[in-house]
Amino acid sequence: MGTDASFPQWLWDLLPQRKSRRPCKPARPSVTPSAKPNDRYAELVSLMKQRHGIRINRWRKSNSGCAWEVLYRDGSISRLIEAPYPRGPISCAVFLHEVGHHAIGFHRYKPRCYEEYMAWQWALEQMREHGVSITPRVEKRVDEALRYAVAKALRRRIKRLPVELVPYLPAHLQPEVSPAPSELQSV
Repeated sequence: MGTDASFPQWLWDLLPQRKSRRPCKPARPSVTPSAKPNDRYAELVSLMKQRHGIRINRWRKSNSGCAWEVLYRDGSISRLIEAPYPRGPISCAVFLHEVGHHAIGFHRYKPRCYEEYMAWQWALEQMREHGVSITPRVEKRVDEALRYAVAKALRRRIKRLPVELVPYLPAHLQPEVSPAPSELQSV
């Protein structure tokens, strides 16, 4: 039984051939956005990459991030993050928070919301150490992130919340603070 050259061998051979209107763009490499020579953040990024052995998978445009590890069969580990390139205090805080996950170690702190708390504490400490100002907007961003982490833990029915995270509980779940015995008024 011979093969007819005009008979389609694959299903997509039945589809009409179209010329693409534009050529495919090659994937962009993960490079540091162009920085001014006096950019203090460029030094910080370089230092964190070298000190903690991380790679930037992608610079995000939004102020969100993600950190993860890839363990290979040969035992080697790739430490990866996606974060905004630090251009100001908030993007720097998010970048350092993601680096913080690698610096403190994954799964070192339980529950997960406590790991988030520790990564934010590490990031704030690094900001102080490197002279990056911790603005009210940075404090608000940290507060919102920790409130979200605690709310997520509550949705997942956390049994015990670390005491450091009690201030981030929703208002209706905040424990009532009883005054210390010395603060009680006698009647």
